[in-house]
Amino acid sequence: MSTPALEVRDLRFSYPDGHVALDGADFHIHPGERVALLGPNGAGKTTLLLHLNGILTPTSGSVRVAGLEVTEEHLQEIRRRVGLVFQDPDDQLFMPTVRKDVAFGPANFGVGGEALEHRVVSALEAVGMIDAIDRAPHHLSLGERRRVAIATVLAMQPEILVLDEPSSNLDPAGRGELAHILTGLDITMLMVTHDLPYAARLTRRALVMNHGRIVADGPIEKILGDEDLLAANRLELPYGFRERES
Repeated sequence: MSTPALEVRDLRFSYPDGHVALDGADFHIHPGERVALLGPNGAGKTTLLLHLNGILTPTSGSVRVAGLEVTEEHLQEIRRRVGLVFQDPDDQLFMPTVRKDVAFGPANFGVGGEALEHRVVSALEAVGMIDAIDRAPHHLSLGERRRVAIATVLAMQPEILVLDEPSSNLDPAGRGELAHILTGLDITMLMVTHDLPYAARLTRRALVMNHGRIVADGPIEKILGDEDLLAANRLELPYGFRERES
């Protein structure tokens, strides 16, 4: 087997008020896998994501990216390898133009000139937003801003793309456009979502998280077909989904 693209071992984290958000989370993802991380609110999913590129430091346990442990000495390289796309694109878009937003990350890593322009153009083409390259991000729709936010991460040429609720608040057309873009990317992917049909559309494997631990791990069809598992973890498929799939 290949070295895991991402390996989380016995990860534990408590906030200063004593709240235990992660309580021994364990999983690994191999290169090329597309994995959904499912679970109810408060399960620890977002806290987990913030450990993957060193925004938070664990109380104990470890995170490794391609065998490299997420520690202070490796932080810059880890943040290049793990591209984190937040739920709110406005958390990532703060420059006056789309071009400058997408260029910001690689420029801070020393990329310049034609190489930087190539990264910007390639990332925007990958998400279908090249025509907006000189527009102001705040003039774009939510779906367009989310695609630009993904481009800001792709411009860093990461090894793993981590997405927090990518389909939230998008209309059906926007959800479909984004799904088409994400399925076309040749990259290892971890996607946090409450949208179970979207998870089924974009991934082949699912992790279920609750109480700070991974409580189930398997093929997405098996996970979504286990009604008791979904109910125990406050997950619910939309009415009629099973009939449509049968």
